[in-house]
Amino acid sequence: MDENKQLWQKAADFHGHVCGGLTIGYKAALYAIELLGVEMVDGVCSKDEEIVCITENDACGVDAIQAILGCTVGKGNLLFHMRGKQAFSFYDRKNGRSVRLVLRPAPAGMTREQAFAYYQAREPRELFDVKAAALAVPERAKLFDSYVCENCGEVTGANWVRVANGKHLCLDCCPSYDRFNV
Repeated sequence: MDENKQLWQKAADFHGHVCGGLTIGYKAALYAIELLGVEMVDGVCSKDEEIVCITENDACGVDAIQAILGCTVGKGNLLFHMRGKQAFSFYDRKNGRSVRLVLRPAPAGMTREQAFAYYQAREPRELFDVKAAALAVPERAKLFDSYVCENCGEVTGANWVRVANGKHLCLDCCPSYDRFNV
């Protein structure tokens, strides 16, 4: 496949199996490292929130991005802009660079095995169109105060609490208001 077998194995171990989708994310991560000029330290690109990925899908490739680039939902540097596209925007907070990688169409009619072989055999520059990142780099993750929902008793972050009839309620307990949904 390519000379970086350790990174591939790391992504495969994280994902649980190998497939064409994992390969797409793997190749996107490698290309992002190259295009952004990112250095890996101790096998990871982002120990905190230095590298950010906004993915436009929730497919297998996202696991490779998490494993290789260190982008995770919990750290706040993996965000989903669901558009159903095999597209990924990458941001380097240190050097200010960003890039959007969009997967080019593959030949039609391939089996899963053929698709896996196809993606494995291609260099990242053969697979992706490189575009400017269209979305602004997201702000860093915030810590919110917590409140106890006065209906269900569950603790909820302040940003997700609503006041209804004088009570602090979580989004699940707060009645929705949409007078235009008739």
